[in-house]
Amino acid sequence: MGLLAHVRRAREAGGGASRLLALALAAAACGPAAESPRLAAASGERLEFTGTWSAAGSRHTIPLGGDRTGAVVELSGTLLLAGPGRPGVGFRAEVIGLVDSVTGFEGRSVWTDERGDQVFGALHGEGTVEKNLITGTILSGTGRYAGVTGAYEFSWLRLMESEDGSVQGRAVDLKGHVLPGPAAGGSLR
Repeated sequence: MGLLAHVRRAREAGGGASRLLALALAAAACGPAAESPRLAAASGERLEFTGTWSAAGSRHTIPLGGDRTGAVVELSGTLLLAGPGRPGVGFRAEVIGLVDSVTGFEGRSVWTDERGDQVFGALHGEGTVEKNLITGTILSGTGRYAGVTGAYEFSWLRLMESEDGSVQGRAVDLKGHVLPGPAAGGSLR
């Protein structure tokens, strides 16, 4: 029942102003939830976002001669995005990658939202403590992210690494942009 119907009913029942106000507030509270920040975009409009990502997982390291090492990493955690152009609010983010202490990091990622829709990406980084900038390319997605493209970057801060290969860390200064794909009709809702 719409708000006007509630108001008419209250008038017909002889309700006072306070009853009218209470009915109007109750009807408004039962209405659709307020929308999140603007996610729809005109075709080709770049949508900016920032975010935080904390993750834990494993790292298996092998020697490659001298001081050089190679490692396989597998991480998962929570990715939270902010800003009016964010493609979603919260995701489970998973990454697998190969780290070479000389050549850097190459990885792949998948972000899964509360609906099960996914965003797929490729990651590249220099992989050293001095130069740990990671850049991500958003390749595509499923559901509301079908055809989406974009890019993002962050620095990885390792918080813990144990002898058994367990690791924990977080992204610092995560920022990026997305371009809704034609399959999404210009909208990421």
